[in-house]
Amino acid sequence: MVLKRSGERTPFDRLKVASGVRSASKGRAVTEEQIDELAESVEDEIRLAAAAGEDITTSLIGHAVLERLKALDEVAYMRFASVYKNFDGAADFRRELALLKQS
Repeated sequence: MVLKRSGERTPFDRLKVASGVRSASKGRAVTEEQIDELAESVEDEIRLAAAAGEDITTSLIGHAVLERLKALDEVAYMRFASVYKNFDGAADFRRELALLKQS
């Protein structure tokens, strides 16, 4: 189960992860296979965290996706981050780009 920001708990859905990554990757050289592998990898991480007794939050899932997108495609990473982190303007993009360059 995933703990949402609202406090509601919903079942984890790997298809939602894949859909978000697919949207962020639209028009990029990211294959369906890569998207599926990324979603599966996130699900594996979530299962391990749940088995260790951790609360599974949307924040944990979002960060797991971002870490994998960073290695896969930087543009998709920025697109996903802009939605996930609620960017309000160009300064948010500049800040995130600086963080991306540091890693």
